Amino acid sequence: MRSLLFFVLILVCSSCINKNAYDQYFEKQTVRVDFNFYGDANSEEIRLLKITKEPIWGGSKTNFTDKLDYGEYKFEVYDVNSGKLIFSQGFCTLFEEWQTTLEADSVFKEFSQSIIFPSPKKPVVLKIYSRLWEGGFEEIFTYNIDPKQYTLNDEIVNFPVTKLVDHGHPSTHLDIAIIAEGYTADEMNKFVEDANKMIEYMFEYEPYQSYKEKINIWLVKSESKESGTDIPGDSIYKETILNSSFYTFGSERYLMTEDFLAVRDVASLVPYDDICILVNSEKYGGGGIYNYYAITSVDHAFSKEVFIHEFGHSFAGLGDEYYNSSTAYNDFFNLDIEPWQPNLTTLVDFSKKWKDKIVEGTPIPTPREEGNENIIGAYEGGGYVNEGMFSPYMDCRMKTNTAAGFCPVCQQSILNMIEEKTR
Repeated sequence: MRSLLFFVLILVCSSCINKNAYDQYFEKQTVRVDFNFYGDANSEEIRLLKITKEPIWGGSKTNFTDKLDYGEYKFEVYDVNSGKLIFSQGFCTLFEEWQTTLEADSVFKEFSQSIIFPSPKKPVVLKIYSRLWEGGFEEIFTYNIDPKQYTLNDEIVNFPVTKLVDHGHPSTHLDIAIIAEGYTADEMNKFVEDANKMIEYMFEYEPYQSYKEKINIWLVKSESKESGTDIPGDSIYKETILNSSFYTFGSERYLMTEDFLAVRDVASLVPYDDICILVNSEKYGGGGIYNYYAITSVDHAFSKEVFIHEFGHSFAGLGDEYYNSSTAYNDFFNLDIEPWQPNLTTLVDFSKKWKDKIVEGTPIPTPREEGNENIIGAYEGGGYVNEGMFSPYMDCRMKTNTAAGFCPVCQQSILNMIEEKTR
């Protein structure tokens, strides 16, 4: 009992120390940096658009440097006076996905991007890094920021918000902002019903079911002028708040929006750790990018399954485990190094992944054969390719919509992220 009390005391003291560190460096508001990525398949540069503030910081106030090293990019914030790293986060973008398409081999293109961090009390240096093909990071952008020079973003529209699930203060809970896309003012009751349907489904699966009390759900009733979304393949175009569209990169089911600044504008009305967009359409599709957003249509038979799959991407950094599937990507992964995604491996450095979870005697690679359905192994196929990439289970929600749920490795990865966001 004394050991347990001592451990709890250590945790409490550590939390107090980190909270004091937050109060030392940060205000309650958020700094938002908007910029464009510009380039082609072999080049990239950052063009700064503007720096503003948002009224709420919804993240942790005790855990503000990234320990997981996920993402194709990362940014760091340094206090100018002390040179100390005070905030960092990994992220991914639609731009880096586009760089792997055939179009990027012949044209230059621009994609909007935005990053946020708690508003510093004193001047800071922002550094943005890009992950190299060989796996390390290189610095691609540096900018000095004096927070006193910037004011609240005037693009924010005051849409109605609702806290659908309330389990506690945002600084100690995972806060998910669910945004309406393609819902008119008369369809907001449907949006609430759709959001309830998705969240109830999510809470049926582990680890969300067991950690429900650590999660808050916010709804932003962002109305559109027209109902639905763009379907270019059918010559359908709608005027919506987030400008979403099917046929992203020519893939019919890839539903995304390139207008990430509009997404940030709407999400900024609530505290959030992750953004989910519900699109008022019956067409099958969705998408999810780490520390960017998850998006899904709502009226297809598999909309709920797509929702938690895409949230696995955006929230936990999980990779796609399917293969033999047409995608718009070329050479998405370097098979000579370990991918950063926690549920994929090339076996180059398997000890950094889930090797410790494999029962002794399990063959590596593990054959995809009857009898192995509930065995953690290294099954060849994943990350859009048949060979050279391996996933932990024969089937998982990151592979198919018909899987029983998330495999044990994906569950642990989701849990790790929940703990990162709620400490």
